[in-house]
Amino acid sequence: MSGEMSPTGKRSGHSSPPELRASHADRDRVVDVLRVAAGDGLLTAEELDERLEAALSARTLSELTALTADLPPVPSTAGVTGADVKDVVRIEQVFSGAVERAGRWVVPRKLELAVTYCDVTLDFTEAVITHDALRIDVNMTGKTLTLVTRPGVVVDIDGLRLVHSRVKYRHTPADPGAPVTLRVELVGEKAHGRVVVRPPRRTFGQWLLRRPAFPASGD
Repeated sequence: MSGEMSPTGKRSGHSSPPELRASHADRDRVVDVLRVAAGDGLLTAEELDERLEAALSARTLSELTALTADLPPVPSTAGVTGADVKDVVRIEQVFSGAVERAGRWVVPRKLELAVTYCDVTLDFTEAVITHDALRIDVNMTGKTLTLVTRPGVVVDIDGLRLVHSRVKYRHTPADPGAPVTLRVELVGEKAHGRVVVRPPRRTFGQWLLRRPAFPASGD
């Protein structure tokens, strides 16, 4: 006999081993990589939708691999493990130095800010986005809460109560090819200070050339 009978009734050979099946965790990891790539302008909204649908219906690891084969490696995403991605992060500071999250930081599902007279800056320019929504529970008095956005990141401040505070919201230049990769919801109370939502500032070279901080998709 050239092979043994498999449970499905088909004769199994040794020349072509069966493909490994994809787990839910495998699909989730590919979905995260695709969302980060779209946020960086590497995929259009249509490409993202197509690949997300294919990822969620993929049955084997080879099908998933094909969906990210043409994307550059993302070291921050590759280094993110289940332990790095937290559901809730709490920051507590009183009359101390500024709080800043910038660079390739991992965005949790929920962020609790209990801060008194300390500036807080959350820069999403290079953040690793592993969820499609972030809820920020604000309990902040004094100083400025600053959110630096990028194409695909939208901020909802309707649930935030302002007490002797003001809001300055500068929208990121519209890019029709950029899908919404992260929706940030501010809730709670901000007293005696400011809330600033703005895109990243241009470098000196970009300013001289009159170029935006983020190029439009396809540039």
